[in-house]
Amino acid sequence: MRERLQHWLELKRYNWKRYDLFLVITVLILTLISGYILSVIQGDAFSFKRQLIGVFAGLFIIFIFSIIDYHDLCLYIPIIYIVTTLMAAATKFSPLGDDQSTGSYRWLDFKIIEFQPSEVCKLAVILALAVFFAKNRDNLKNFKCFFLASAIALVPTFFILIQSDLSSSVVILVILAMMLATSGMGHRVLGPVAAVIVPVIGFVFWYILQPNQKLLHGYQLKRIIGWLRPEEAALDVMYQQNNSILSIASGRLYGKLLDGNTATRNYSKVDVIESDFIWTPISEEFGFIGCLIILVLLSVVILKSFMLAKQARDYMGMMIAIGIGSMFCFQVFFNVGVATRLLPNTGLPLPFLSNGLTSLLSNMMSVGILLNIGIQPNRGSNNSNFEIH
Repeated sequence: MRERLQHWLELKRYNWKRYDLFLVITVLILTLISGYILSVIQGDAFSFKRQLIGVFAGLFIIFIFSIIDYHDLCLYIPIIYIVTTLMAAATKFSPLGDDQSTGSYRWLDFKIIEFQPSEVCKLAVILALAVFFAKNRDNLKNFKCFFLASAIALVPTFFILIQSDLSSSVVILVILAMMLATSGMGHRVLGPVAAVIVPVIGFVFWYILQPNQKLLHGYQLKRIIGWLRPEEAALDVMYQQNNSILSIASGRLYGKLLDGNTATRNYSKVDVIESDFIWTPISEEFGFIGCLIILVLLSVVILKSFMLAKQARDYMGMMIAIGIGSMFCFQVFFNVGVATRLLPNTGLPLPFLSNGLTSLLSNMMSVGILLNIGIQPNRGSNNSNFEIH
């Protein structure tokens, strides 16, 4: 009885008037669009039903994570971080690892479901960095904190990178960069670091273009060279992206959704249209206007993340929201950029729209945490015991 009363009091202290239903509705619309487009491109109603199950499971996860105080959740971040990192390592070094015939061991096969640890690792790194910055807020302006924060992000990144998942590794590095830049570490630390890292990145980029380089796999290098010099690249290297552009262009202003003849779609010549190239069938089916609406919906999620960071009750909540917003922003930019050939071809799911249960549920967890940040008591409330110092 006492535990129930305590739980009720914890829920009652939340500012429920600030529960962002508009964010929830936006995410719901995006996931329903995903379910519909997947049923169209896969040609069966079962795909839509399966996606609907994922949507309802996702909404349940949003609700659960929105009422769990993120301070309480962060108390367990050492365990969460270690488990997710070990799972990322297990894809390569355990019998559970599965490549789904792609040559990249990014999944754990639990027989009942396939689980992709890199998706959960992104969120775990955000929470771990937020806790680290919050605990060391008074001592951030030194190189020790920079190197420790970098180590927190780089350990799981290493295991994701050796899966041959370069894109997810880059996402975590972008999250690290954004959280470092907004942590208050200051230019005295970040300035010299940038002065070293920028030339190093330039050198690495030069090196990977040299013959016999050892950093990238052959297919990865071909994709980068094809992106830089499309007029010189072999047709098979740019085949997927070239057909993606043709498919997107064929959607024109209103799309082809109402013509009913899906057998003649241009996106049938593009691989992985259910996940990495989901933007291609979306563009052909919904056209320019539909794409614009979907980009507005995705922008709402991203802007809401950064607005919640600004309104957060404490520093840790602000850092979590910045990390989540950065993750959503970069993944949207990268996925659409690859489909439109603005960026080299690499696999990265489009939040809430790409097929993949792990990605969807991880994104739903992130939205739930954002909602919890939004309903926390105002700054200066008497509930200071919920703030990590």
